[in-house]
Amino acid sequence: MQRIIATWWPLAASWLLMSAEMPALSAVVARLADPEIHLAAYGGVVFPLALIIESPIIMLLSASTALSKDWASYQKGRQYMMSAGALLTILHILIAFTPLYDILVRQILGAPAEIIEPARIGLKIMLPWTWSIAYRRYNQGVLIRFGRSRAIGLGTLIRLSANGLVLISGYLLRDIPGIVVASSAVACGVVCEAVFVGIVARPVLAGPLKMAPAVQPPLTWRAFWAFYIPLAMTSLLTLLANPIGSAALSRMPDALASLAVWPVVTGLVFMLRSMGIAFNEVVVALLDEPGSYKNLLRFTWILASITSAGLLVIAATPLSRIWFGQISGLQPDLVALAEQSLWLAVPLPWINVFQSWYQGAILNSRRTRGITESVVVYLLTSALILGGGVLWGRITGVFFGLAALTLSMVTQTAWLGMRARGVIAEVRRRDYGQQASLELVHKTKD
Repeated sequence: MQRIIATWWPLAASWLLMSAEMPALSAVVARLADPEIHLAAYGGVVFPLALIIESPIIMLLSASTALSKDWASYQKGRQYMMSAGALLTILHILIAFTPLYDILVRQILGAPAEIIEPARIGLKIMLPWTWSIAYRRYNQGVLIRFGRSRAIGLGTLIRLSANGLVLISGYLLRDIPGIVVASSAVACGVVCEAVFVGIVARPVLAGPLKMAPAVQPPLTWRAFWAFYIPLAMTSLLTLLANPIGSAALSRMPDALASLAVWPVVTGLVFMLRSMGIAFNEVVVALLDEPGSYKNLLRFTWILASITSAGLLVIAATPLSRIWFGQISGLQPDLVALAEQSLWLAVPLPWINVFQSWYQGAILNSRRTRGITESVVVYLLTSALILGGGVLWGRITGVFFGLAALTLSMVTQTAWLGMRARGVIAEVRRRDYGQQASLELVHKTKD
């Protein structure tokens, strides 16, 4: 357990700090001019589109943690990272700076007219986002693989510091539009973090990684693609839920209010979910070690219970009103909407921890097809629920959005559990077999 906690807490601290980004953005934008419009522009258009663009590289953290065991393997992954970063940045330019934006946002997403032009500006400012994240996540995986995960938390702190400087400047100046402040803060933060991670990874690349024995058999491009393509499809399909959700919320009652509340509510929920998301890389890194099964499973139950209990306490007490009203700065009508919708998200932290347990086990085995299958299940469930909300057209969109998110994650996690059953059974037999062998040795000595 001590080893698990030592590996987990720097990653959890990093995810928690990173999850504070959205609440901080929302709190500042909510106090600038036209907050409802700019919150909806960022949370309903800019952020979902930026996530979709980066989706082919978002799983580089897991891939690097699993595969960067020697220099040759690292080099293969790095070549993919740099090529994908360049191509996706070109795609970002095409979407943000050409008429393709109008097709996507006006016709496909059906965004409210008030947020279209502010969102266009925000998406242009976010241009450095994808390549910076590709570089940062790939090198973070190397740090985790070689026991340097504490540096990741420091990198996130640097990212938040850069965010904070931009946000504070925007708040004090007052006359800068909220979407410009938010997008500039995020872009500046990811660039600063990428630079820092690249610097701290250099000694690991030059030392432990280069000196690591060559993996046998060597990682071939065929093996790399067999491992990574299902992960890239997984992230693409997962992140498709964001623009689908924005399109659905834009077509339900109280669209502008729902889109404005969405990033604030999901930002709070993500702070609790982040603790479980960080557990994914812990399972990938430690499941190979003898005796890991029992304590990893015990940690799963403990972490799931604590994080969901935390969100339940917030939803059931005046803490939610304090968070949405005084800290996030929402108007009273939006505070009430946020408080009511938060209850639908209470199970999410619990689900995320178990999802990381099952997904980490599958990643460790390198048989990643089951992860892609689970995301198809997630996407279908979400589309059915959101489609029902649009057709019914009587309930405020944010309620359907959060219900879709929660139920989709339930079905996804159930599928992951089914697909991980064989891997977990193998690990359990390994550990129990080793334990029985040790007991036999002790009896023989006695």
